[in-house]
Amino acid sequence: MQANSSGTPAAGDPAPQGPAHEESAPADGSPARLARLRSTLTSGWEAGPPRGPSRPEFWRSPLRGPWLTAVLGTVLLFGITILFVTGLLSYTAYDPNLAAVNDQTPDKGWLGFHLFSWPTSPSWLYRVTQGVHVTLGIALVPVLLAKLWSVIPKLFAWPPVRSAAQALERLSLLLLVGGAGFEFVTGILNVQLHYLFPGSFYVLHLYGAWVFIGAFAVHVTLRLGRTVRTLRTGPRQPAPDSEEAAGLVSPRPAAPTISRRGALGMVGLGSLALLVVTAGQSVGGRWRQTALLAPHGGQDPGPGPNGFQINKTAASVGIRPSDIGPAWRLTVRGAGRQVEFTYDRLLALPQNEALLPIACVEGWSTPDQHWSGVRLTDLAALVGLGTHTPPVLVESVQRGGSFSSVVLSAHQVRDARSLLAVRVNGAVLSHDHGYPARAIIPGAPGVHNTKWVTRLTFGEPA
Repeated sequence: MQANSSGTPAAGDPAPQGPAHEESAPADGSPARLARLRSTLTSGWEAGPPRGPSRPEFWRSPLRGPWLTAVLGTVLLFGITILFVTGLLSYTAYDPNLAAVNDQTPDKGWLGFHLFSWPTSPSWLYRVTQGVHVTLGIALVPVLLAKLWSVIPKLFAWPPVRSAAQALERLSLLLLVGGAGFEFVTGILNVQLHYLFPGSFYVLHLYGAWVFIGAFAVHVTLRLGRTVRTLRTGPRQPAPDSEEAAGLVSPRPAAPTISRRGALGMVGLGSLALLVVTAGQSVGGRWRQTALLAPHGGQDPGPGPNGFQINKTAASVGIRPSDIGPAWRLTVRGAGRQVEFTYDRLLALPQNEALLPIACVEGWSTPDQHWSGVRLTDLAALVGLGTHTPPVLVESVQRGGSFSSVVLSAHQVRDARSLLAVRVNGAVLSHDHGYPARAIIPGAPGVHNTKWVTRLTFGEPA
């Protein structure tokens, strides 16, 4: 190649090679290429959303709007707060700090900051708190579904991310919607005794609740001010393109077939219907027959003194006739001593009585039953323990299922109503109710009223 007098290539000469050529075509990953990619994405977003749910006109319902969403959100604000508090109380009632056998949640760390020793009085406390938790949770399902329906256009908002603050909000929405679905679905499955999820419900539901409530708190913080303003304004529908509409009002609404107040009424009727067919399992009495959705609600447990609800049968946990037959023994240990009882010798001990209900995590409970048996403090005294009775490890002969053993706190043991029961309502315990002996503890969750007891160990760690 020859150059002319100015130093530029002659006409017809090939293009120069080397550094000058590399500068005009930057390699992948260079700042110029990244800038072009950023420009392409920006121009794509500015061109508008693609066809489908990202376009505002895709959503035609005339009901969607900030007022409807604000009303449903306010109901959920109070309802979910009650659910969270009663859920924490349910976890507390298991006394997880006492021993590993009471707690199936590994490494809970600071998530257990709220724990305290669960009281024995009033004896109906767990029956009320867990009954409210389960019944309210089921009754809120129509409200939750209506709230998700009312804001579904927001899930497809375009562009997907506009700023760091908006990205945080969308992440909180993802955790909020996912967490709500997970908590409600696992809770309902547990109430129906359908354990379709992997792992322990006890662990999954607790950790899921903390993830959900974190996202819920972020969402409330971001939206509470707007919700209050919307409620003050009333049901007036703002213009679709206004800031007040918050992307919820359709620019091309279809003809209405029901008013927004009518829609709220339908949601309320749905919640009321679920309340009616659920609450009876906790309320008891004649209302129990209305608990059509509860496996232990409308179910007829049969006549007679043992005719009240049962969670797990003897057969379901592997109890064999030989386990609770004439060879059965009760071993009581403590203070370096051990005493063994046959069934007849246990019956020969002073018998005491207590009127106590049974309440389970699934939300069902029984009215007060008339129990009789030996006080736990009396059994502790037989191995040399005085009035300051320590905690006790209660063990069952059951071979399957969870909670075959439990540790009861010192104040639970010392309550005069805490019995190793051998009779109920004047009759010998049935096999399914824990024959030959079961624990009955005031205020404790049903699974802590251990059935088919074979060993009591006072004062030694589990």
